[in-house]
Formats: sequence, structure tokens, C-alpha cells
Amino acid sequence: MISDDNNGIRGKHNLILENRSVLNMTGIIEVSGFNEEKITLMTQTGELTIGGYELHINGFSQDTGDLSMSGDICSLVYTAEKKPEGGFFSRLFR
Repeated sequence: MISDDNNGIRGKHNLILENRSVLNMTGIIEVSGFNEEKITLMTQTGELTIGGYELHINGFSQDTGDLSMSGDICSLVYTAEKKPEGGFFSRLFR
């Protein structure tokens, strides 16, 4: 998990999706990339990719971690954190 102390942002990440067209979020650390079909964000709980059409970022405050966006939102995908592969012995004998 990402640290609870990123520029004053405290460890909560929330999403409010209204009619699949307006998304308000908290706990956003940075915007990694965006275009009209995909927005990639780093949140307090990992990477979030938002897919859709005519996506626009209406506002982002890096100080508070709040982000507002609009468009035709089709998907919200969190990227799972990679865990070490194998068990104890496979890591021991690398």
C-alpha cells in the first residue's frame, strides 16, 4: 500500500460515479497519463485506469488529492500489486 503521508493526503481513496458520466475521486496522488479514451491515475491504493469516450479531467488538486472528471465512463480497473513468485525456497535459492 502507498504511504499515508503523500503531500498531506491521508490514506482514504473514494469514488463517486454519477450516471456513468461524472466521476469524483479522493486519494489521488498523480495523473500518470490521459487522453479522450483512457486516464491512468496513481491512487492511495494503487494504479487506477479509467476507460471510456470523450473523457475530460475537470479539475485536479494535488494538494488535497481530489479529482473530478466527466465523459462516457465504461470501465474502472485497478492494477493488482505484483507479489513475489514462488514460495520461500524459490526466493532463497535465486
